Amino acid sequence: MSVTLYVDAARFRANQHRILATQPELVPVAKGNGYGLGNARLAEEARALGVDTLAVGTYAELPAVADHFPASLLVLTPWRDFEAPTEPNPRVIHTVGRLEDLKGLLARDPEARFVLERLTSMLRHGFTPRELRAAGDFLQSNESAGFEGIAFHLPMGGASHLSEVQRLMTDAVAAGLPPTTIWVSHLTDAELAQLGRSWPDYTIRPRIGTDLWLGDRGAFAVRATVLDAHEVERGDLFGYRGRAAPKTGTVLVVSGGTAHGIGLEAPTGASTIKARAGAIARGGLDAAGFVRSPYSIGGKQRLFAEPPHMQASMLFVPQGAPVPAVGDEIDVRVRYTATAFDRVVIS
Repeated sequence: MSVTLYVDAARFRANQHRILATQPELVPVAKGNGYGLGNARLAEEARALGVDTLAVGTYAELPAVADHFPASLLVLTPWRDFEAPTEPNPRVIHTVGRLEDLKGLLARDPEARFVLERLTSMLRHGFTPRELRAAGDFLQSNESAGFEGIAFHLPMGGASHLSEVQRLMTDAVAAGLPPTTIWVSHLTDAELAQLGRSWPDYTIRPRIGTDLWLGDRGAFAVRATVLDAHEVERGDLFGYRGRAAPKTGTVLVVSGGTAHGIGLEAPTGASTIKARAGAIARGGLDAAGFVRSPYSIGGKQRLFAEPPHMQASMLFVPQGAPVPAVGDEIDVRVRYTATAFDRVVIS
């Protein structure tokens, strides 16, 4: 019995082709859990799209996609000598964000392909303007190096990032780097078009993951299997912790637990009073032992009877509410990037 991701293939791929039509220089991103679909499967999808480059998050993710995508592989995590593979690979494009790493990479492989990442307002990785000029000076004496452009990783939220990108582009020119390619994340179609008009000598390559793979949420459905059902009276004990049933109803055992990511929650980016109030309310329910689960029965989200187990969860269904039969599937609402599915069915 499993937690299954069902994918409407026609809608899933129509969204991919819609984005490719508007962004022909697209670089698909396959990283982490492959947005719920798996990186190997996304590599196959990227191959079918006919793009020439696929981006992965880390060097550890390269083996999962290398046999499924035959062209260039861009690694988004910056190169470090203690993590990067020691054997040169002409298909791999490295990301470099420090001068010492650029020197280390080229000492290991003088013909290595790489992009230089400029530090953005995210303050995650990359060169400052002064450091980028130093990198430009260094590359002038290393003409065999495979410099393939500048990378900008921008924040996702807030207003337009165009003014920041314009400053970053000016830094690239001031560094004496040849006009080539800009690899950029988190710009809208309109922002990308404006950037292309402002800098016609450059090829603008948007790196896109979430919108490409999960852009049409109606193409996806997640369902879990009902494994068992037990009628209980008020006060009956159940579960690992011997909790008492709050009233008459049914304890439903369903597939999906912490091993799948069910019941695990990352810190939120709540920035509004309403969102913060919701987090406080959820915390109060948790303290009282009544936590709304992501499982829905009859169109209503049901409460966890107790915290999720590793591979199954226990739900409480009050008397009078519909109770699905053992073997039925029920809907589950999850974060695709944080869920490990037992099965992915594309049809």
